[in-house]
Amino acid sequence: MADNTNTGTGAGTGTGTGTDASTGAGTGAGAGTSAGTGAGTGAGAGTSAGTGAGTGAVSSPATSRRALLLAAGTAGAAAVLAGACAAPATTRPTAGQPSASPAPTGAGTTAAPACVLAVKAGAGPYYLDVGLVRSDITQGRDGVPLRLDLTVVRVPDGCRPLPAAGVEVWHADAAGDYSTGKDTFLRGTQITDRTGRCVFHTIVPGWYAGLAPHIHFTVRPDTHTETTSQFFFPEDLLTKVYTRPPYTRRTPPEHPNTRDSRYRAAGTTMTLPLTPHGNGYHATYTIGIT
Repeated sequence: MADNTNTGTGAGTGTGTGTDASTGAGTGAGAGTSAGTGAGTGAGAGTSAGTGAGTGAVSSPATSRRALLLAAGTAGAAAVLAGACAAPATTRPTAGQPSASPAPTGAGTTAAPACVLAVKAGAGPYYLDVGLVRSDITQGRDGVPLRLDLTVVRVPDGCRPLPAAGVEVWHADAAGDYSTGKDTFLRGTQITDRTGRCVFHTIVPGWYAGLAPHIHFTVRPDTHTETTSQFFFPEDLLTKVYTRPPYTRRTPPEHPNTRDSRYRAAGTTMTLPLTPHGNGYHATYTIGIT
């Protein structure tokens, strides 16, 4: 399957923070079904620990991503968006605490950038505006589990965490296939909490079309602007993953990454640092935007 080979430019450096997990208390209003018109009040507080990547199917209806982003302009919506960060797909995200990320175990193969501008890239031909707000995007697809903890920051503002931003991800399954208009597997959106964090549970993608395995993502700090890029994976880790089913149904490339000019151009900045996590992997990454 062909993909967009357009790569952007730009990298910046800054001083800033990493992606420490945090807890806190929040209050919020129940979201309505149209942008900015939610009704009802409620309060909630608490803390919780994040869990490993899930693999079950998500069958409940999805919250409208556009409605949540539009509602983010009101004072009461911030707490609702914070509660949506780690929630499964639902029509009414409950107010409360986003899950805290557990401390990863094991040694990583790549150092995580502290606060740098994401290298922009094209969305590719397989983007779909499905608007599914959910943390677990596997939807029954088999593969090595991957927990993806992301923090969005404003690099020009001293790496200030950016709350209430929409983060959308999409990628291929173990066979190198993307979901189409009638399918929605391995696609989803989360809204960052007050610390700029959100969590996705997915799988390590397969390879296709001579390109380095990757995960597409778009950050929307508001309804008017967006930053689109993609994550890569350490090649030594990919070669290990591809010796496990279901990836073994195909013969993997000897060098999954270095054959791709996009990886050679942006891999230093956009490669995920992975550590063992349960029977899969965990990655923590700070996305810097302007």
